[in-house]
Amino acid sequence: MFHWRKFNGEVIKIPILASVEEVIIRESKAGTKLKVCIGTDSQVKNTYTEFATVIVFLRAGRGGFMFIHNESTHIKHSIKERMLLEVAKSIDIAYQLCELFTHYDIDMEVHADINTNPQFKSNEALREATGYILGMGFAFKAKPEAFASSCCANKMVH
Repeated sequence: MFHWRKFNGEVIKIPILASVEEVIIRESKAGTKLKVCIGTDSQVKNTYTEFATVIVFLRAGRGGFMFIHNESTHIKHSIKERMLLEVAKSIDIAYQLCELFTHYDIDMEVHADINTNPQFKSNEALREATGYILGMGFAFKAKPEAFASSCCANKMVH
């Protein structure tokens, strides 16, 4: 089961699509213009890799909040594989939610924790990740603009 939670730890008990729609309706009733950024980060531990995917809701001029999902795997990945797996996890949730965002006219970006500087190892995955995200028709940000993955999701990897 794909469990999502709020930043305060409260588990989201309804499907993520319904939960995101509730947020959109609540925020629009309050007169808030929303933007959504989706990102994933990972961290390799001793015998496993943990992933955190976040859906960040930005309220124009009024801060923001996020929904979080953690999962782990015991499969060993190269740095490039891990970066592309992070992107795949973000794209998966973006794809599940994109019709909702289109219906309510909400801007959405996919953020990749991949460095645009070629001196960093994660840069090896940049070309493929960019093609993958843009090929799906999503707006895309990489480091240093990819705060959903490099800041928000990064803080949620245990």
